[in-house]
Amino acid sequence: MNLRALTLCSALLLAACGSETETVQTVDVADAETSTGAEAPDNAAAGPTGSSGIQQGLLTIPNDIFSALPEKNATRTALFGDLHVHTTYSFDAFAFGTLATPYDAYRYALGDTIQHPAGFDMTLRVPLDFYAVTDHAMYLGVSRQAADPSSEIARIMNLDYMENLNAPENLIPGLSPQRARAFSSFLGDAAGMIRDGTLSQDMVHDITRDAWKDTVAAAEQYNKPGEFTTFVAYEYTTSSADRGNLHRNVIFRDADKLPAVPFSREHSRNPEDLWDWMDGLRDEGIESLAIPHNSNGSNGQMFKLVDWAGNPLDDAYSSQRIRNEPLIEITQIKGTSETHPLLSDNDEWADFEIMPYRIATNLYSEPVGSYAREALLNGLSFEDQGMENPFEFGFVGASDTHMAAIGDDESDFYGKTGLRDATPQLTGAVPLSAEEGERRLENTPNQVREFDAGVYNTGSAITWGASGITGVWAEDNTRESIYNAFRRKETFATTGTRIKVRFFGGYGFTDETLAAPDMLETAYSEGVSMGSDLLPDGDRTPRFIAWATQDALSAPLQRLQIIKGWTVDGEAHEQVFDVACSDGLAVDAQTHRCSDNGAQVNLEDCSISANVGAAELKTVWVDPDFDPSVRAFYYARVLENPTCRWSTWDALKEGYEPRPDFPATIQERAYTSPIWFRPSTG
Repeated sequence: MNLRALTLCSALLLAACGSETETVQTVDVADAETSTGAEAPDNAAAGPTGSSGIQQGLLTIPNDIFSALPEKNATRTALFGDLHVHTTYSFDAFAFGTLATPYDAYRYALGDTIQHPAGFDMTLRVPLDFYAVTDHAMYLGVSRQAADPSSEIARIMNLDYMENLNAPENLIPGLSPQRARAFSSFLGDAAGMIRDGTLSQDMVHDITRDAWKDTVAAAEQYNKPGEFTTFVAYEYTTSSADRGNLHRNVIFRDADKLPAVPFSREHSRNPEDLWDWMDGLRDEGIESLAIPHNSNGSNGQMFKLVDWAGNPLDDAYSSQRIRNEPLIEITQIKGTSETHPLLSDNDEWADFEIMPYRIATNLYSEPVGSYAREALLNGLSFEDQGMENPFEFGFVGASDTHMAAIGDDESDFYGKTGLRDATPQLTGAVPLSAEEGERRLENTPNQVREFDAGVYNTGSAITWGASGITGVWAEDNTRESIYNAFRRKETFATTGTRIKVRFFGGYGFTDETLAAPDMLETAYSEGVSMGSDLLPDGDRTPRFIAWATQDALSAPLQRLQIIKGWTVDGEAHEQVFDVACSDGLAVDAQTHRCSDNGAQVNLEDCSISANVGAAELKTVWVDPDFDPSVRAFYYARVLENPTCRWSTWDALKEGYEPRPDFPATIQERAYTSPIWFRPSTG
């Protein structure tokens, strides 16, 4: 047995190792125990078909990862969803008081009201089109069982801090000592008991398998082709030795054949082993993709230029990575991963919802190697050397909610971690009570800050944002169509708003094209969409169509931008171009910037300027510095007028002015996946 196989058969392995039958066993959803008692319907998802592949950079992606689709809706529809949602089956969500199940999560996405752990109602402004429950595979469902005194595993583990953790009388906002121990100690205690034989690995495996079956059953019950799409999914939760975040969400295309248990940190901490597992499943007809998230908290590890063992990246690594990870999550509650002010000092909008820490720590996260734009530039450098590009990814957004419910409204942000951030005092948006403030100043002065209005809580919540959502351009609302959009990278990320944004590259686009009733048909037939490669056409200069429309329930649009990255003689460059301005303003030819449209926010009531901004921004843009010999990427970014941040809304509701060290306002935005221009090599 080789070293990798030994790693996969570690002492903490949840599933039986060395059994291909176990690894690719079809999940029988009919015998899953469901919290609702409802029987899951039979699955009707299509299997892989096709006879060719698609070219992406220097790679050919096999066509069997796509599903065959009927020829319909060739110009595609914008659909919105969340691919990062935790429920009571996640060890940390349960520790934060979450009782909501995968069934509750899907009901919520469809527009139903569910309960926050603190007891108040949560309801979406607008239902979503697709949703994926992504509970942590690591000890899936085990903490929930360990808290039930009547369960066998609770009797064996005998952890006082888990007993009746989420009984009604214990669902009190805040992180009690009991909850703190449940969050910080449970995984280590469980692993130790497995190692010393106190806890049977088979028992843990059985609980994980049952919870996984229930997760699949929930997805099957709520998947309604043409109306609402669910994906069977989970989170692979790993980190580097220095606590750099390396988490991924694994999304399965179909549900008729699935692994018996998901691959988790207990199998291996090495993400490359996850890719091996995914490739092995693909050989068995089980297609999936992984989406890295919170690269901002990776301490430079997510996009480092060496592999897990410290070897320089080679073509085999790049090919495997981009085959399994065609997308990355660039915005969510725990901050933005597009770029950082230290990496993009010529981007005035780079300092947006930056979370400076490694995940679940107060340790600084190194920006180099942690942000998407820099990784895209490094990918071009690989291509300049004649190597394959490991970072040719598209963009998605998500929430990472740990309460089953995404918050899609700055004015009614639910937080992320249940009871831990259930009140404005806990998030730090408003002062603690006078008594509590004095106590904290005396006992934990490094965890609070004092301002004129009082003593405020600190912690990770102060850097969180009410974000985000994934947008896709798909033929219809089905697993097949949406998953194909993922694979095409015809995806865009928003910070929670429902902005719709299109992005095409081609050579024949004109202002007349933009105004024509068949503009979209022309754009698709004569150009390429976001997520694609744009190849040279002689000495012609490419032309880009960028088109954004406002979320009717949010602020008007302020400006439409195109971000360009390129490499020359081994040096990386980037530039932000404003390409369309609101309110009849023009782009300055020298600065490539729109003038300020004067949009204001009244911080006394969060009202915004009337009749300022645009419902639509649309243009054909030509790169003024285009060089046909230079490799480059382009993506669009659209910004709304400023609005109140969630923390400002919370302060005003409680009768306080916005906290002085918080941004009072934000500019909601959306980002398209890039288009890559690749010069001729002939």
